[in-house]
Amino acid sequence: MSHDLSTSPSTGCGSSACACKGPEVAAAPVEIASINGIALHEAGEVLDEQSLRERACTELLRQQAVSAGLLPQYTGLSAPEPDDETRRAIESLLEAEVHSPEPGAEECRRHYEAHKRRFVVGQALHVRHILFAVTPGVPVNALAQRAEAALLELSRQGVSIDRFAQLATELSNCPSSAQGGDLGWITPQDCAPELAKALFLQNDAIQALGLHPRLVHSRFGLHIVEVLQRQEGRLPEFSELQEQIGARLALQSQATALRQYMQLLVGQAQVEGVELEGADTPLVQ
Repeated sequence: MSHDLSTSPSTGCGSSACACKGPEVAAAPVEIASINGIALHEAGEVLDEQSLRERACTELLRQQAVSAGLLPQYTGLSAPEPDDETRRAIESLLEAEVHSPEPGAEECRRHYEAHKRRFVVGQALHVRHILFAVTPGVPVNALAQRAEAALLELSRQGVSIDRFAQLATELSNCPSSAQGGDLGWITPQDCAPELAKALFLQNDAIQALGLHPRLVHSRFGLHIVEVLQRQEGRLPEFSELQEQIGARLALQSQATALRQYMQLLVGQAQVEGVELEGADTPLVQ
């Protein structure tokens, strides 16, 4: 007698009475995130972390607005979509509950004195660089060793003035390698924040020309940088910047106060399925 085995279940021999079939595996239940028992999404709905946190913060504030008498009681089991009334109520809640001190002239002056390099206008550098790009799959340790070796070679006395351009052409992962790594004139706004900090804002970089003594780390990778020319720029007087500095410090103070208020609400709430402790609320990002 021939047997057609193609129809046999892959989980066992095909007999319902046979123990080799094994038990049915039930799908793991999906955890539903909630604030004080109010669900933030439907059972089958999948949200990315940022969207879930935004929804959680909004629901936390909506519930607080209800407690403050700014919104009517809600009897649903899922968080409602925020409407104009809810948004106005949340704004009123935050105006009433979140307070931050206005920065005074002395605080603005201290900020100015501590961050003068950040306020310089008109500064620019003529630079060239060699980029060792960090990309998926690249062994970072080996890449860093190769970058350090190239920097050491360029740092030696008597090295040829053409060697930087040669290494940039051979090694750099930047399109500027075709010009020997030359980026031309750049300002702090033209480059990644990490490069701007190393080249424009550090005390040891203020007057420096020539090869930067250390590798510069950025979101793109590791850079060997040489400053060819420098345009110093001008530092405005404090009186020119006081209003701008005051506005910036006021925003920082408001963000801090809002963050502390949200942390207080989180600490008082029953939060399930979403991480809010220690995380910045999307409202201040």
